Amino acid sequence: MSGLDLDHTAGAASARQAKPRSIGASGRVYFWQTGSLWIGSGRGRSDWHDHHAHQLALALEGEFRFRADRKGPWTDYRAAIIPSHCPHEFELDGATVAHLFVEPESTEGRALSRRFAPQGLSTLPSAVARPSAQTLLDAFRGNADAEAMRAVARAVVATLAGTHAAVAAHEGDARIARALAYIKSRVRAPVSLADASAAAALSPSRFRHLFVQETGTSFRAYLLWLRINVAIEAAMAGASWTEAAHEAGFADSSHLTRTHRRMFGIEPTAIRHQ
Repeated sequence: MSGLDLDHTAGAASARQAKPRSIGASGRVYFWQTGSLWIGSGRGRSDWHDHHAHQLALALEGEFRFRADRKGPWTDYRAAIIPSHCPHEFELDGATVAHLFVEPESTEGRALSRRFAPQGLSTLPSAVARPSAQTLLDAFRGNADAEAMRAVARAVVATLAGTHAAVAAHEGDARIARALAYIKSRVRAPVSLADASAAAALSPSRFRHLFVQETGTSFRAYLLWLRINVAIEAAMAGASWTEAAHEAGFADSSHLTRTHRRMFGIEPTAIRHQ
């Protein structure tokens, strides 16, 4: 591949009337403490959805389309950011893409919030997105192992967030940071708001308010976000979706499917491990 043009174009996509199709995709998923990489090829259109994480979308081959207005035009992109809790639809026609999900509470997530969140769905700067996409494509094509893929993905996130040179100025409330660490350590077991507030040394009412202030979401919604990631990781490791649902604390696979579709706009079974 000679190079990657990662600017977006609105021309043909604005007027197109594509028939909606459910997304089918094949690829790999890698997780780390504050994010994940979904990389591979797919075809189809997602449901309208939103999720807690910032999403960095990079076209490695081809391009994809987003829209953040149900009645608005589609826009072609080769590099885009979808901020936390920004409702959107996604469509692609066989492109190879990398989706990087970054928790807003992380150092990189806070940097992305400051740089891009006020703009909503928007284009990532081509000067940093182009080499980042090429780096991910080279690792993917070279069948890099899981540890190497995670290292590449985290380096790309740091580059796009601008955190290689400087640490984010505001790291958040230390009490909520303690609660987040506690929640993550117990995500496979029942975790109540009372448990989390005790870990933060706060009353439940104060914790509830401060949690929303610091994370931008409710305790329950955040816990669901963590658990859906646990379930996906289990399924990618070979568990059935029923087994993955139980491991992550969902009542059953139907509950997992509903949550997955609401957060990612697709059925979990649409993802085929490559």
